[in-house]
Amino acid sequence: MKTTRSPVRGWLRRPSGDRPDDESVVAALYREYHRPLMGFVIRLTGGDRQLAEDVVQETMVRAWRSADRLDTEAGSLMPWLATVARRIVIDERRRRDARPPEAGEGHLESVPMPDRMDDLLRQVVVTDALKSLSEAHRQVLNETILRDRSAADAAEVLGIPVGTVKSRVYYALRALRVALEERGVTA
Repeated sequence: MKTTRSPVRGWLRRPSGDRPDDESVVAALYREYHRPLMGFVIRLTGGDRQLAEDVVQETMVRAWRSADRLDTEAGSLMPWLATVARRIVIDERRRRDARPPEAGEGHLESVPMPDRMDDLLRQVVVTDALKSLSEAHRQVLNETILRDRSAADAAEVLGIPVGTVKSRVYYALRALRVALEERGVTA
């Protein structure tokens, strides 16, 4: 029985000066090994043809880059190519497993988002209503309500008697209620 030598293997044995151009080597690699390698890789990838094509392409690139290190006595490059392809598939699986799965935008559309516009508008209206109050009323509301101080603590900070603080809070809240009603806010 007569064995035929692979043209790719013959090129690998030639001295570097007699070696054909890279395009010829790659074309010969594809011609000889593409179909069997593709079948092997499709089985490795569970039928994912796109991934299989990427793996075969990367395997061929690695074969081309490693041409000077390949075993020139072997009758076929297929065992080496299959090993490289298998390692590429394993690396790809590890890479996919290391990353969290991508969610896509469909899920984001159904996520409830609170509408903060009402809160913002309310804040603007209340701020505007507070500006319409006298300085003394704003100060007493700031100390008692916004800073959550007792009447005694507010009186100490403001330097006025506790009774005055209580009186100003009462009249400031009445004035604030009127200012808010003028702006369309009702309780």
